[in-house]
This record gives sequence, structure tokens and C-alpha cells, in this order.
Amino acid sequence: PTISDADYDRLFRELEKLERAHPRLASQGSPTARPGGEALDAFERSTHLAPMLSLANAFENVEVEEFLKRAYKALDRREVDLVVEPKLDGVAINLVYESGRLVRAATRGDGNTGEDISENARTIATVPLELRAKSPKLIEVRGEVVISKQDFASLNTEREEAGQSVFANPRNAAAGSLRQLDPQITATRPLSLYVHSFGAAEGAGFERHSEFLAGAAGWGFKVFPTARRCGDLETTLAHCHRLAAGRDSFDVDIDGAVIKVDRMDDRARLGELARSPRWALAYKFKPRQATTRLLDIKASVGRLGTITPVAELEPVELGGVTVSSASLHNIDELERKDIRIGDQVTIERAGDVIPQVIGPVKGKRRGKRRFKMPAKCPVCGSKVSREEGQATHRCTGRSCPAQLKETLRHFASKTAMDIDGLGQKLVTSLVDEGMVRGFADIYRLEADALAGLERMGRRSADNLLAAIEQSRSRPLSRFIFALGIRHVGVTTARVLARAFGDIERLRAASEEELLALDGCGPEMAAAATSFFADPANRKLIDELLAAGLS
Repeated sequence: PTISDADYDRLFRELEKLERAHPRLASQGSPTARPGGEALDAFERSTHLAPMLSLANAFENVEVEEFLKRAYKALDRREVDLVVEPKLDGVAINLVYESGRLVRAATRGDGNTGEDISENARTIATVPLELRAKSPKLIEVRGEVVISKQDFASLNTEREEAGQSVFANPRNAAAGSLRQLDPQITATRPLSLYVHSFGAAEGAGFERHSEFLAGAAGWGFKVFPTARRCGDLETTLAHCHRLAAGRDSFDVDIDGAVIKVDRMDDRARLGELARSPRWALAYKFKPRQATTRLLDIKASVGRLGTITPVAELEPVELGGVTVSSASLHNIDELERKDIRIGDQVTIERAGDVIPQVIGPVKGKRRGKRRFKMPAKCPVCGSKVSREEGQATHRCTGRSCPAQLKETLRHFASKTAMDIDGLGQKLVTSLVDEGMVRGFADIYRLEADALAGLERMGRRSADNLLAAIEQSRSRPLSRFIFALGIRHVGVTTARVLARAFGDIERLRAASEEELLALDGCGPEMAAAATSFFADPANRKLIDELLAAGLS
């Protein structure tokens, strides 16, 4: 994730508020109208029999109360039967069974169409290929694929010993494992499935959600054992708080509780919105927090030259992870929070993933020295400039090693050219050794030179060269995204690829042609035309084409 779950939720709520205030500006493509994201091009598409919706979120008790009041009013009753379950922090999956046999498995995707991962799902031991007991003629079984905390720790230890990059968290590891193009790799990952709901069904006959959970367990699925039936606000909140207090005792990560209306006829009366059902709510737990000493603040350089202040912290354990650094975003944010070097500070893992500094601990101020943005880049010595009207500072150097390293990491990333093995440590070694000075140099690497690098060896070198060879024929959209054009993300890259068909037509396109495309705004159009007009970038693309990229 590029931002934390907590930040995403905050932005999502702001968008909802804006769309309510200005309904004419709400588009059909808005995230508020979509349960998820687009399916990846690498997989066949699989259309769900019934939409896989997302859940509306609640962060405070009063929001749960409002949810129940709406249900009471719609059903014209003073009570509603509820089921409260832990919200597992994994990857949603949809399994289709016909006459008790697994015929298809897919990710959520955009809620209507996901990625067909049938072969990968068949390698998961807890996914039954045939159901044990009598089941409906046709049913979509839905659940969460997770990796236990213990298995996750072992997996990362193995990857470290093999010289591979470690996973950020169990959810990312599970998502990456499910999306492997080689099912044999998925089979080596310690994945588990927990079932929580169903979609389309023929001959199911369940009157309650709790009946489905019992039936699923009888068919051979794992069902998380702490689902509880509740009848009112008090018992519902009590169980949510009980789950929050005991979250660390579970073998898998949970980031909230899901409150569902139990009776199927009540659900039918309550109905659904475009993105989420009216009969369910996700009660999100508060991010974990801890206090520690802020030892120093250093300036870090990103791939677009952005200078970011980074907090160096006295290491502290937070939600099972040792945190020793955290981004402070920009100078304005730093000054707003009045954070000083030497302060005792509160940190949290927002969305249980990304560490961030909340602010100094009141009454314990010890820091006096404030951070000052350097006038020169701490890596290459080039001038640092601040964009007019922005909080962003940038290194103006064109050959800054720090920018080069981050640019190469982006180029090789999963959503770009997907060069497995070309991670942070190896990129650093290649740049520091002078073996790579630009994208095209990646395609000139030789096995003997790679094998001579620290922690590489011949086998790792051969594996990397094989991954580089595969990357020569990635789709155009991935190549466009890999170039790192400012304001051009994965979705915009797809729009450009569909509109122009090849890189030559795209780099010859005018700003007016780009502005005519749906989804391309003035900033993106200006950034793209500026990028392709730059002689250095034109030379870069020519070198890549000459290196055999198609």
C-alpha cells in the first residue's frame, strides 16, 4: 500500500462528504461506487455470480448506534438479530462450487470481476476441492485468505536467509502468494482460508447467516471460532471491544469486527448500496500506539527528488514489529506538530502497517533542536528547491544516486516491469558499484559480474537474469508506469496504453490529445508531454527499445 488504511479511510470519508454536498460531481467511476480495484492483466478475468461488495466502516461507538437505528427504522422494529465476527486482515476470495465440487476461484477485483486464481486456490490445504457434507447445487463461498503470525515470521526468516526481500506484513504476503503466475510457488506459502459469507446460491435454504457458518464448517471449511450472536447495541459493542482487547492473542491479524444482520429476510429488506450492503458494518479497531525517543531527523530523497524528513527512533516494539524509523511527511507537517529532536513522541502503526509519528508526548518535552530542511541534497549536493504553493521540497540534481536507486526500484516493482529479485539491497549494490546508471543498464547485466556481488552467487544471478529476460515483453501499460512519469499511476498508464497502442505514438502525442482522454487531467497531460519532450528521456526510451523490450 502507498498509504495506510487509516489515511485511506479518512480520505474516503472526505470524498463521501464532498459527493453528498455536490452530488452532480459524483461520477460512476468514483471509489465510493466501487467495492474494489481492477483485476490484474496477468490473469484471466472471472465474473462473480453475485457482486462482492465492500463494507462501510465505523470507528466510534456512536456510528454503530446509528447503523442499528437505521436498521430498526427500515425494518420497523426495536431489535434486530446480529452476528459479530472478527475482521480478518487478509485477502478476499470467492469460490464457486457446483454439486459440491470446486470449479472456480477468484479475487474480489472490482466487485463484479476478479482475477481467476483457480489453480493457485487448489494448492491451499484449507480449500476443499470437494465438500464433505450435502451442499447446495450451486454456491459462491466467500472468505479471507491469511497467513498466521508464526508462519509469517518463519517465511520472512527463510527469505532473509535466501537473500530475498522480506514481506511488509502477513496481508501483503498472502496477496502476493495468491497472485503468483506459478501455482507451485503458491503451494510453498503457508496460506489458510477462513470462510465468512456466501454470494449466489441455488437450493441453500439458509434462513440465518449463523446457519450458513455452521453449514460451512460441516462441509469442511475453517470458520473463525469467535463469531457471536448479539441482540442489541450493548452486547454488540461489548463483543467488539472484547475482540479489540484480545487482538494480540489471535494467531492471525485482525483489524476490526464485522457486525452483520443475521436473518436473510431482514437483509433482503435492508438491501444494498452500490458499494456496500446496508445490513453489515465493519467496526475498525484503533491503530496501535507506543511512545519512544526521537533520536534524530534525517532528510531522505525519493525517486522524484522529493526530500522527506524521516524520524530516527529509539527502537520500540509495536504490534509485534520493532519500529526504528518513520516518515514525517513534509516540513509543514513537522512544524504543525511541533516535533523536535530529542522529544518523547507517540507513534502508531496506522492501519497496523505504516509507522507514523503522531506528535510529542505532552509534559515530557526534552527536545530543543528543530529540523531544518537542507539547502543542498544530502546525497548529491544539488540545490534543494520548494515548489511554489506546495509543502514539497525537491532535489534539483539530474544524476542524484538516491533518486536513481528509488527510480530503479520503481521500474522493477511488481506493478511495473516485475523483475523478481531486483530489490532495495541489490539496487543499492548495483548503483554503488557503478554497474547500473540507468534503466537500460539492467538489460546489459552479465552473470559473472552479478555473481561477484555480496550475497548473490551464481544461482541468484541466473535467477535474476531470467526475471530480467521475462520483463522484456511486459504489456505497454506496465512499461508506461515503469518510466515513473509524474502523476501517471497504474490506472492512467492503462488509459494511455489503450488510447495510443504503442510507445512511439504516445511520445509524439500533444498535450491537447492527452487532455481529450477520459481520466487525464491538466497536471498529468503537462507532466507526460514534458517527460517525452526531454531529450534525456527520449534517449532512455530509445536505449530500452534497443535493448530488446517489446
